[in-house]
Amino acid sequence: MRALITGGKGFVGQWLTAHLKDSGDEVVVIDIETDVADGAAVRRVVSDVVPEAIYHLAAMTHVGESWDDPSPVLRVNVLGTAEMLAAARSLPAAPRVLVVSSAEVYGVVTPEQLPLGEDTPKAPASPYAASKLAAEDVALQAWRGFGQPVVVARPFNHIGPGQSPNFFVPALAKRIVEARRSRAGSLRVGTLTTRRDFTDVRDVVVAYRLLMEKGAPGMVYNVCSGHDVAMSEVADDLLRLAGVDISLETDPELVRPVDVPVLRGDAGLLRAATGWQPKIPLATTLADVLSSWEAD
Repeated sequence: MRALITGGKGFVGQWLTAHLKDSGDEVVVIDIETDVADGAAVRRVVSDVVPEAIYHLAAMTHVGESWDDPSPVLRVNVLGTAEMLAAARSLPAAPRVLVVSSAEVYGVVTPEQLPLGEDTPKAPASPYAASKLAAEDVALQAWRGFGQPVVVARPFNHIGPGQSPNFFVPALAKRIVEARRSRAGSLRVGTLTTRRDFTDVRDVVVAYRLLMEKGAPGMVYNVCSGHDVAMSEVADDLLRLAGVDISLETDPELVRPVDVPVLRGDAGLLRAATGWQPKIPLATTLADVLSSWEAD
């Protein structure tokens, strides 16, 4: 299968590229050198590649930064999705398109709503989450209005080696390694009470390819482990793996204006459609993340 990945040089894109190539696919990658919100630029790429499958990962993904400057987030995440879908429709044979959303679209939920299913009401609490829900609507409208074969993946938190330190787990792992080297006794951190549903990125990209093959057009699929873990537990595990005794102190400057207390998903639809199951334990993922910073 000839595949085009947008955002292919990012954290998930690099792992997806490797997985697709290992699976025998021909892969073309574009990233920030192509403005996905520029319709003419996207059409040129798509007409040159003529993909059979498009994995649309390109997005501005940092939740915290979206509060400071929401306009470019909306432009890239929403308009970029619309332009990619329009370019795909311009081909003689419409490729299947996987649009990657985010579990942040669920917003602040109550314990009674857990685990979150695809039909749980959406209430985005950040500009980033709002942009992702709008991108979903654009994708699903393309299926309803044009009959375009579009599938939406709604991943929960995914982590692994190579992730930017703009995100909690790799940032903390990096700082723990640095603190061990400098023999610092404490670290300032953000909120540790939130709970998240973590999946290894290497499992996530397997789910994406399976959805491209077997997902039903016009459907949304959660990609998650089904288990939530407190950030404090993740921090304790990283400290234990690093073999250090460092105190973590909450810094109000690192706390977001609104932080979703807990996210835990139900991947039943994904399992039923594809047979996917996550295989890599969280402990293994955390050890690999820590090792990646130790190697730097």
